[in-house]
Amino acid sequence: MNQRSTPSAQPPEWFAVADPDSGRDGTGLRFACTMCGNCCSGPEGYVLVDDAEAAALAGRLGLSVAEFIKRYTHKTSEGRSLTEKRSSAGLDCVFLDREKIPGKAVCGVYEDRPAQCRTWPFWPSVIKTRATWERAKRTCPGMDKGKLHPVVQIRIARESFNI
Repeated sequence: MNQRSTPSAQPPEWFAVADPDSGRDGTGLRFACTMCGNCCSGPEGYVLVDDAEAAALAGRLGLSVAEFIKRYTHKTSEGRSLTEKRSSAGLDCVFLDREKIPGKAVCGVYEDRPAQCRTWPFWPSVIKTRATWERAKRTCPGMDKGKLHPVVQIRIARESFNI
């Protein structure tokens, strides 16, 4: 007798399941950027940029790709990363502006920011479990606030950048 093995179904992600304790209805997660800059600063980290992102940023700044890479990136064990600058918050992304709007941190290249920045806070490491979400929420005041991001949108963001 030939038995076929069927793949076991993956349980739905925690954010796709209603939870009466937290009040989440299972339709996604809420997030609205508060322009606090916490995701763009702190200890040394990596804001990885691929070739297409470097080209878009170079074009935005009116630089050749080679000049952009020389001025604004450095090599890391994970790949090419944007450089950082010291601030009162630690190390800021080189494009983070804390002066343009008093009390806010503004991305100077927002429209062309790398996928890593566009997909925050829906990184696999952040949305893996409710506990990892709650841990990240301690430093990100926009999590669980504002616009509801549907489950499918969260899945797309998660797959867009794997950190």
